[in-house]
Amino acid sequence: MTLSLAFCSAVVGAYTMVDIPPPHPEAIAQSTVFVDAHGDYLGRRGPVDRQDVPLAQVPLPVQEAVIAAENRSFRTDSGIAPTAIARAVLAAVTGGSRQGGSTITQQYVKNALLTPEQTLSRKAKEALIAVKLDRTHTKETILEGYLNTVYFGRGAAGIQAAARNYFGVNASQLTVSQGAALAAIINLPSYYEKAGSDPKVTTTLQRRWAWVLDAMAASGAITPNQRASATFPAFRYYPPGRTEGQRQYLIDAATTEAVKKLGITQEELARGGYTIHTTFDLALQDIAAETVRTRAESATRARPASNGTQLHTAIAAVVPGDGAIRLLYGGADYARQLFNDALHGAIEAGTALKPLTGIRLNQPLDRIRHNPAPTTVQVATAYAALAANGHYAAPYTVAKITRNGHTLYTHPAITPATARTTTRLRIPAPNSPRATHTGSAAHRTAWTTTYNPRLALTTALFAEHPATTTKPATPALLTSLTGTQPPTKATAEMTADLWTSILQTKR
Repeated sequence: MTLSLAFCSAVVGAYTMVDIPPPHPEAIAQSTVFVDAHGDYLGRRGPVDRQDVPLAQVPLPVQEAVIAAENRSFRTDSGIAPTAIARAVLAAVTGGSRQGGSTITQQYVKNALLTPEQTLSRKAKEALIAVKLDRTHTKETILEGYLNTVYFGRGAAGIQAAARNYFGVNASQLTVSQGAALAAIINLPSYYEKAGSDPKVTTTLQRRWAWVLDAMAASGAITPNQRASATFPAFRYYPPGRTEGQRQYLIDAATTEAVKKLGITQEELARGGYTIHTTFDLALQDIAAETVRTRAESATRARPASNGTQLHTAIAAVVPGDGAIRLLYGGADYARQLFNDALHGAIEAGTALKPLTGIRLNQPLDRIRHNPAPTTVQVATAYAALAANGHYAAPYTVAKITRNGHTLYTHPAITPATARTTTRLRIPAPNSPRATHTGSAAHRTAWTTTYNPRLALTTALFAEHPATTTKPATPALLTSLTGTQPPTKATAEMTADLWTSILQTKR
């Protein structure tokens, strides 16, 4: 009896003295997410793929799926599972294998509030903090913290990042079936992250997914009809496809613009949990990547050895009268070339801006016209002004910046008053559905621009002798790199193919 009283007194004393620590920085670090003009996930910047979302933005069936998978007594327990703790203590004393079965509250304490060491004293502290947390915080607060920090595999920490990585949606858009799949993944995230691409993993996860749904139906979290109609969801392919690397050019461009708008550093942006709503259209990006790849393969088969000379393709598409950059193809592989050909690669002017000759222009359009080496974006922007009947709009990549549901920046809309202050070219808009200009300079640059009142699209080809350990990169002749076609014909056909494919997209 005396020993029991002493033990109870010790526990009460320890409970009284223990404090609930704040989450450690690694657990609450957030990334900044980039989405395209339609809200589709583009990529992220930050130390970890995680963004906080309020519990209210997580559908209730998704919450119930996690509870069914991880801790079915969560809403009524005291924050700990005594039998699970006893098993863990026994394993620690006897040197047995690690034991699971912790409550959601304990998992949150372990993952977000404490260090990951596995000792008896650490386990005891975890239990005391879990009990105190349960008594001083609502279940909703604890569940929100857990859902925002638990690891789901694929580099995704938290329900929002998991929803994007596995299904390409926000947490608020998760279906019952998708929520049950994510809940099933928590048990073995490093194994289940290959679901959708590895048949064995997919089959194993499907069995656990069904087990979660059965538990939800048994508890009344979903109806029998919902259970009967549930179908195993389709996953985004993992690991990502080859177009993912090309998108880093877009993220770089939007990052540079966003930090200027917010007045912060790139590191502050990456860790800030912002959502950058870009102007890009991923459907057009994928069309451009596939078009360039297909034509490059065809040219390679048709041309003689290039002796190491490299062909570069740059593509930009700008909305006339607005300036939004819808398409920005800066290179085939960001991992091999950080330089963005569309933003920074120079077109040797030649006849690139000939339609602007003899026209009285205001700035900045006049500077573009007199630039001996404009970029692909600048050329597309100049022709966008032609398509907009003379209204020049500066190109931009960031439409809106939000954080925690609050809008911090919105690109100003072009108003009639704004339009009156822009350059007037005093020329009529093109009468045909689209106008096309093609040209080249010094056999080292070829370009084609097609435009109408909705879009101005410029494609450019460059050639260079790559840099060596002793020499920098130098311009090269294009003629040997476009197969049997003259370079100007190659750009014209590529632009025509792109234009046709863009018109066929439904967005």
